[in-house]
Amino acid sequence: MAQLLTDQLRLMAGHHPDEVAFLDVAGGTTLTFAGWEERSNRLARWLVARGVGRGDRVALHVPPEEPDRFLVAYAAIHKAGGAAVPTSTRLVARELAFVLDHAGAAVAVTGRSTLPALLGATMDLPGLRTVVTTAPPEERVATGDDPPELVDWADAADDDGSGFQVALDADDIADIMYTSGTTGRPKGVVVRHGNVAMIPNGLPNWTGAGWLHASPMFTFAGIASVYNPMKLGMRLLYLPRFDVDAWFDAVEHHRPSATFLVPAMAELLIASDRFADADLSSITLCPLGSAPLAPATFDTLRRRLPGAMVSNSWGMTEAGPAYCSMPSDEIDKRVGSVGRPVPPTEFRIVDASGTELPPRTVGELLVRNPGREREYFRDEEATARTWQDGWLHTGDLAELDEDGYLYLRGRAKDVIIRGGNNVHAADVESVLYEHPDVREAAVAAVPHDVLGEDIGAWVVLNPGATVTEAELREFCAGRLSDYKVPRRWTFLTELPRNPTGKVVKRELPGR
Repeated sequence: MAQLLTDQLRLMAGHHPDEVAFLDVAGGTTLTFAGWEERSNRLARWLVARGVGRGDRVALHVPPEEPDRFLVAYAAIHKAGGAAVPTSTRLVARELAFVLDHAGAAVAVTGRSTLPALLGATMDLPGLRTVVTTAPPEERVATGDDPPELVDWADAADDDGSGFQVALDADDIADIMYTSGTTGRPKGVVVRHGNVAMIPNGLPNWTGAGWLHASPMFTFAGIASVYNPMKLGMRLLYLPRFDVDAWFDAVEHHRPSATFLVPAMAELLIASDRFADADLSSITLCPLGSAPLAPATFDTLRRRLPGAMVSNSWGMTEAGPAYCSMPSDEIDKRVGSVGRPVPPTEFRIVDASGTELPPRTVGELLVRNPGREREYFRDEEATARTWQDGWLHTGDLAELDEDGYLYLRGRAKDVIIRGGNNVHAADVESVLYEHPDVREAAVAAVPHDVLGEDIGAWVVLNPGATVTEAELREFCAGRLSDYKVPRRWTFLTELPRNPTGKVVKRELPGR
């Protein structure tokens, strides 16, 4: 049988049964390894008794305030031989119905606040036969011609909590991770048991140190937090909803050794009045990822955390366990780089015709991950278009230096062609983030009658800042070629973002 994620939980429950594996720092709920193992065994047996078979899809539409139930159900689905389908809790009923229908989900696990959207989605989903929920009986009212059975979370448990695992192979599907759908319909990325783990299973030296995480569980970054901390001998400290003050409070009270941040979180923390004086001395590891990071933001965070390994990483759901490594003695030499690929992962940079480009030339990033490739669920055409001859076409613009270090330059769709000149939005955004009054910034194309496209900037200022459009334009002009300076400016109170923290540029006002 293949090495499974649940093997790690069994290992920890056997050796450290009474240690706290998980703490919800907002709600106070905890899970010990033994409790997590037993509860997931009971739910797994119940799922099998209800007809969940090997490969059947089980949706996880669990609200952030019930993270312990997400963790128990996630393990139980794999133990039952099913494929987990984590879904964004920000989806409306229509969007959720598309995902569940495409996945062919037979069972769904949800919470109280997320039940209404799920019930709305089930109106046209006769294949979804069972919904497990924490909502009270008076709120569990399903309608339609053939509504699903609604089961209370407390009742979805077998009497037997001993070890349980349906036999699975490396090719069996573990998860189907649906993309956030910033362009077109969401696509389901197939994650198989043979390529699900970034860190192999093993019995670590248990330190009990905390790993603070605040990404939604249903995202690629969030779901990686389920098992990776325990593989490093750490407990997961989870902040269900990222909030600047709540994050600082959690660090000062729980003293975590590690924390993961997406760039949007880092920018908000830096902009806070608490950033300069908060006690962050416990943090020794601070990886960042999931979106391009402005060099100024990275530098500021590194200076504020001198005793920590602060690293900027690259990753995407389609690339699976591909990741980069940046030696600490190279960070100052490779400003803006996310590191070199860790074997067997390989990188190439190509132009629009697929021709490999020389170092220091911007093009599309291609990734090869031999033996760990992924694909889209029930979408052969999109799979063939995205993975060609073993190479994943990421849609990311990047360049490699002479030593193979990667520098991200944004998304292919973020290239603005202004009067025949190519402008990379990320280059302009990085300059804007250098201004002390700018809290957040996004740059995108706006239509122009003569040039075809011009450059627009959407800016969120720090509280109390009074910098003007003219001053920002002058600031950019001193750091960018004249054709790269934005000519349309919009000031906002916040940027539109998807659940992973990435800016949704198509929702920027005035585009």
